[in-house]
This record gives sequence, C-alpha cells and structure tokens, in this order.
Amino acid sequence: MLYLLGVLIVVIGVGASIALHEIGHLVPAKKFGVRVPQYMVGFGPTLWSTKRGETEYGVKAIPLGGYIRMIGMFPPRPGDDPDSIRVSSTGRFTQLRDEARKTSLAEVQHGDENRVFYKLPARKKIVIMLGGPVMNLLIAVTVFTGIFTLHGITESSPVLYSVSDCVDIAKAGQPGATTCTPEMPKAPANLAGLKPGDRIISINGVALRTFDDARSIIRSNAGKPLDVVLERAGQTITVHPVPMSVQLPVYDKYGEPKKASDGSYVTEQAGFLGASGTPVTVPQPLSAVPGLIGEQVWRTAGVVLTIPQKMVGITKAAFGDGERDANGPISVVGVGRVAGEVADAHEISTGDKGIMLVALLGSLNLALFVFNLIPLLPLDGGHVAGALWEGIKRRAFKLTGRADPGPVDVTKALPVAYAVASVLIVMSGLLMYADIVNPVRLRG
Repeated sequence: MLYLLGVLIVVIGVGASIALHEIGHLVPAKKFGVRVPQYMVGFGPTLWSTKRGETEYGVKAIPLGGYIRMIGMFPPRPGDDPDSIRVSSTGRFTQLRDEARKTSLAEVQHGDENRVFYKLPARKKIVIMLGGPVMNLLIAVTVFTGIFTLHGITESSPVLYSVSDCVDIAKAGQPGATTCTPEMPKAPANLAGLKPGDRIISINGVALRTFDDARSIIRSNAGKPLDVVLERAGQTITVHPVPMSVQLPVYDKYGEPKKASDGSYVTEQAGFLGASGTPVTVPQPLSAVPGLIGEQVWRTAGVVLTIPQKMVGITKAAFGDGERDANGPISVVGVGRVAGEVADAHEISTGDKGIMLVALLGSLNLALFVFNLIPLLPLDGGHVAGALWEGIKRRAFKLTGRADPGPVDVTKALPVAYAVASVLIVMSGLLMYADIVNPVRLRG
C-alpha cells in the first residue's frame, strides 16, 4: 500500500511539473499576443478538456510530456502567400517542411496576421521558449531551498562513529572487516587508542569542521605519524596514529567514487586510518543555497550530457547480466519504482520519506531544465538556438545596411528534429524496459 502511495505521489508530482512547464510557455505567449489554440498535459487520446476563451485546456492519456500549440510556429516560404501554402513535390524533406508550414498556418484566421509566433521579435521568442525550462528550474530551486534550509544536508561530523578493529587489505576503504583473522593487521586508529564518541579537534594543527576535512589529511600522510588532538569525556588528548598505505577509491568533489571507462573504480595508494565520522543533518544558511543548487545543476548536467555513452551499459543491463549504475539515468518508470521503494522502506522515518520524495521531484525538475536546454529541435533549446541565430542575423544585416532578412526558416532543421525525436523515443523505450527488468534499486 505504501509502495503504491509513493508511486502515486510521484505521478501527481510529474504531472504537476509538466503542467507548470507548459504554463511557463503559455503565459508569455499570451502576453505577447500569440494565439494559443491548445494547452495539453500528456500525449495521445484526450481524456478531458474544456475551452476557456480561445484556448482548449486538457489532459491526454499518456503522461510523458505536454505541449501548447501556437499558431504560425514556422514562417511561409519567401514569396508564398500564408493563406495558400502549397506542398512541394520536389523532395521528401522539402515536402516535410512544407507540410509543417501548412500545419502551423492552418489555424491562422482573419485578424490573426500579427498574432503568429514567427513574426515575434527574437527576444520574445526566446522568452516564450525558455519559459518552460525556467519554470522547472524555479520548482527545483523552491524545493531544494526548503530542503537545504529547513531540513539540512548530511555531513560527517568529527565525532567518531566507528573505529575498525583490523583492516581487510582486500577490501580497504570499506567500513572494516566484520571478523578479524590473524593475518589482518590492526587498524591504525585502533592501535592509537581512538574510540567511538571521540571528537577530533585538529590533525597536524588543522582544525576540523567535518570528518571529510580529516580524510584528505589522512590520505596524504600514509606512513607518517599524525598529531591528532581529540576530546574525550571532557578531556583533551593527543594521539599519534600512523595511517596505513593501502589502495583506496578516488572520489570526485561530490564524494562519489570515480569510475574508469570500463566501469571499474579508479583507485590510488593512500593513507587509511580505519575510523569514520558520525553522520549528522545540518540546516544550511540561505547564503549557501545558490552554491548548493549550482552544484546540483552541474551534477545533473553531467548525467544528462553523458546519457548517450551510458546507454551502452544500460543496454547490457537490460539484455544481459550488466549492473545498473545507481547514478545513471532512469526513466519515469524508474522514478516511480524508486519512489515506491522509499515510501515502503520501514527503516526510513516518515519525515525522511517525505524529504526524499520531494527531493526526487526536485531532481526530476532539474533534469527537465537541463535536458530542455539542449540546442536541438524539437527541444526548447532548439527553438531558442533558432531565435538567437535570427536575432544575430537581423542585427548583422542592419549594421551592414542590408534589408531585413526576415525570420529564420526553422523548418530547415526539421530533418534533424525528426532524427532527434526518433533517438529520444528509442532511448526512452530502452530506459523504461531496463527499469522494468533490471531497475536501479534503493535497497540491494
């Protein structure tokens, strides 16, 4: 029951995100006088609709996106009468372009001559097409600002949570051996007398705010005694552990282990102590939010932009025995499954479940923001790129004293748009299939 509730929450959240994305396009379009015959959430057969003014608002059966239909998205061919577009028969792509022009101008009625999209100045076209992605960004910023400031982010405090008894060299970098054997060396932290509950004040004179501050010092001092000042039961004690040199994973700036091109983890010879800090949740000041959200956007962009190369691994996971990358892309099916697992996890408190589900929707909106900015049709970024080129071209013609070249003929990019759309459909289908047969799981 809780699993289904989690899925339902995400379905509603995804639908609301799509609806708000399209409102981000709709409001400026109407503000600039463009006639918008349709505002739809979803694709396929219409489940419900109502007409308000000149716009039909509705919900369709397949909740995988949405759209608004603006009249006159594409300009007529130079010299053609917009009221009598004819379809050329001189080539397949030319026919496709002419059909697109004809469809975009089919709903232009008497009096709509100056209410078509293609006649707008480039800056207004950009505002309309960026409206959707910016709305997703605003949703994500609102969500994460609330999480960062009211709930907080997880940090590793300098209070020791655990101290390993020994070190399993074959599994160095993991929490420690559950059962020590005679051939396993004692952990350096254990040899130095460190205990859970000790608060590390400084290492080699460097004051610590989090245990992460300690890690970089420990890793870079393999085989060298450290001056560790700690607090235990109200007393200040100095100990001198010697980090052991072992092969450890290399982490990126976000704390994620780096992987090589073959999928294996990147490692290095570094110092290992055998102790870990206590996880704590720390609310962040409002001034820290822009930097934290900037990191989120950058990480999301890294995932989105590497989707094509990650599809190889996803294909192996879907049709073979490959493993799913927990930090790789997932479809809406995968998002639903993760939400269901979060809601059904008995070891997670109700409050933390709510935070995780809201954060999941925030991450989804960041992904929609980044993805839609890719400068390829039919994505919003493709229309923005066309409008930018139009603005640059018109400005250049004006500065050189030449006649206005008119709007850029975006239909020339339609073959690319059809190719991109086909690739997106295939990738989406593959991701959905992988999320069914070999999903990314919250729990192993």
